[in-house]
Amino acid sequence: MPPHPARLRVTLTVEQLWQPVPGGSGTYVRELSRGLWERDDVVVAGARARGPADDRGLPPAMPVHRSVLPRPVLYEAWSRWRRPRVPGPRPDVVHATTWAVPPRTAPLVVTVHDLAFRRAPEHFTARGVEFFERGLAVVRREADVVVTPSEATRQDCIEAGVDAERVRVIPHGAEGPRVTAEQARSFRQRHGLDRPFVLWCGALEPRKNVTGLVDAYRDLVGQGTDLDLVLAGPPGWGDAEREVASRLALLPPGRVHLLGPLSVHDLHLAYASARVFAFPSWWEGFGMPVLEAQSHGTPVVTSRGTSMAEVGGDGVVLVDPADPDAIAAGIERAAGDGHDVLSRAAVENAARYTWERSAAAHAEAYRDALEAAA
Repeated sequence: MPPHPARLRVTLTVEQLWQPVPGGSGTYVRELSRGLWERDDVVVAGARARGPADDRGLPPAMPVHRSVLPRPVLYEAWSRWRRPRVPGPRPDVVHATTWAVPPRTAPLVVTVHDLAFRRAPEHFTARGVEFFERGLAVVRREADVVVTPSEATRQDCIEAGVDAERVRVIPHGAEGPRVTAEQARSFRQRHGLDRPFVLWCGALEPRKNVTGLVDAYRDLVGQGTDLDLVLAGPPGWGDAEREVASRLALLPPGRVHLLGPLSVHDLHLAYASARVFAFPSWWEGFGMPVLEAQSHGTPVVTSRGTSMAEVGGDGVVLVDPADPDAIAAGIERAAGDGHDVLSRAAVENAARYTWERSAAAHAEAYRDALEAAA
């Protein structure tokens, strides 16, 4: 067996950063790229479709090789015909960071963030489910190593037919910019947030269960809560947007604040300013917002029996996402007597999750892929 190179040349797919809503997967691509760029044992490059040349937060000196094909055509070609090869010089390892998986022209690592399309296919378009299923078939057939961010997603992969010995659980990091009291005060003033508030963030898609959160908040308003509700994020899809809007119309004016999409910096200002972060999703592959909120000492209310419960540690209140009364009670606990204890536990838990640690584990996964392919 030939020796492994001292410095691995790895090409990551980074196209997610140019998606209309990069989401948590975009954060993963950006922060992992930065973490790998700082290492001495990995030489990292990006691969993406034809399009603008801006870096979207990638390391400024990191080479990004662009295909001659636009994104929709490139994704379909990779998915259906397994061509063309990943753009740029041939690397030692190819890392597909989403379901857009290029052909295996070198040992292949694929990150599977979640299999939500199998848990609740009704939350996705038929075309989307078909694309994800083709990606899953490619993973089963071609991936040398499969990376998942949580044990929950690892188990889903195994149940979907991925060999257990190929799957590595590598959690994301959770570092955020430090927020001062003055910055938080300025953020609240800028958005007219005069009362303490419950924060939610994300795209208004069905699996986020924002309707359950709004129903819980309506119960709290009926009980005389002084908390406002803040929803931050881009528009979603499916029926979620319409259903949330119909519920919000039943609430008193001025108690709900729709902030729309926020920059990364402003999102962290929102986390740091919130009294509670509520994230009662039906399912997530990891639930990065939970750790991001915790990194600012903000207690979290999230869903029992999910990956968020797995990574949230002692800084979360776990609730049944199907029960608005339970969500409301969890918010009351996190905002009330339990707040300070949960806040300290949140900071301690989030500190365990760093992108430096995640990058080191990915570098090990790349070497495992090389060995598996030898």
